[in-house]
Amino acid sequence: MITINEHYLKLQASYLFSDIAKRVDTYQENNPDKDIIRLGIGDVTRALPEACIKAMQAGVAEMAEDSSFRGYGPEQGYDFLREAIAKHDFIDQGAEVSADEIFVSDGAKCDTGNIQELFTTDIKVALPDPVYPVYLDTNVMAGRTGSFADGRYQGITYLDCVKENNFVPDLPKEPVDLIYLCFPNNPTGTTATKDELKTWVDYAHRNKALILFDAAYEAFIRNPDLPKSIFEIEGAREVAIEFRSFSKNAGFTGTRCAYTVVPKECVAYDSKGNKQHIHPLWNRRHCTKFNGVSYPIQKAAAAAYSPEGKKQIRELTDYYLRNAHHIKEAITALGFSSVGGDDSPYIWIDGQGRDSWEFFDLLLDKTGVVCTPGAGFGKCGQGYIRLSAFNSYENVVQAMDRIKTELG
Repeated sequence: MITINEHYLKLQASYLFSDIAKRVDTYQENNPDKDIIRLGIGDVTRALPEACIKAMQAGVAEMAEDSSFRGYGPEQGYDFLREAIAKHDFIDQGAEVSADEIFVSDGAKCDTGNIQELFTTDIKVALPDPVYPVYLDTNVMAGRTGSFADGRYQGITYLDCVKENNFVPDLPKEPVDLIYLCFPNNPTGTTATKDELKTWVDYAHRNKALILFDAAYEAFIRNPDLPKSIFEIEGAREVAIEFRSFSKNAGFTGTRCAYTVVPKECVAYDSKGNKQHIHPLWNRRHCTKFNGVSYPIQKAAAAAYSPEGKKQIRELTDYYLRNAHHIKEAITALGFSSVGGDDSPYIWIDGQGRDSWEFFDLLLDKTGVVCTPGAGFGKCGQGYIRLSAFNSYENVVQAMDRIKTELG
């Protein structure tokens, strides 16, 4: 008799975005002439940088000739891309990372979900609340949690991100083994200082823990004092793995390319307490279960580091940050408090006592603007909404004008 992994049955229905879609569809049916402006989605909306398109087209042209055709590539990624990543994203920024510590993949979502396969199911996992759902759900699937009750899974250490700690989690009161951190944060848009990250790195050393650091939105950081990589912090190479993506900086959400950095010093422990290096374990997992990102896509990703590519990506991220600044200014003028939007494309807005879904319905019904209810990201997200800067500037201005008219 074939049986299922019953941990999947503990997963809560993916009600957040399905509920959003249903409510938006109902609204559109009842208001067929009303133009809906979507500021809830975390997907980019502008075209790929020209430098990346040209490189991708050149890569496709190579595949059309026998002499330059390429079949299976290295699972870890082509050297030309890994070397460009190491130089531009880390070495030039003062962080020690070598090309052979970089694993190119088809998405940070995949990597942050898959990395937990390397560790036993009885480890203690800590993650922020509110949180990117993949961190939590993949650990539920693996069997590291108990049942779901009162908005949370038993067996998980939740790190509350609330107004009182400026939405940057405090250290857990009890020892944990695996820690998920995301900065700039999705969904709150908050950032962490070097001192704050150093506190976590020191904690990981003391407790023989591992930090999984999601830096998918680092390209939006403009404050030169803020770290873009956890490897800017002394001691991080022994206790941290970092995830990055070309999705939000270069707009690769539809073309899929990302990478994970696993330093060779980074260790976990076997059942006898002996150190085991994670790099060869992830390499084995990567080679066994992944066949590599396509050559034309990797050519396009490498072009992001060309002088033209860097300039075009800066223009893209500046465009979205301009949107974020406009949203934040309008929300502040209406008397709402918020975080994010300065070094992040997300603005996390306090609903002034409203339920998250109540606030969502208010904006949709009165203005035709779609947000994301904070409650969908965790218990601590109740009472908040997230607005995304990923849309056209014209739509953002129109959306905020509508909100001012109804709530001002």
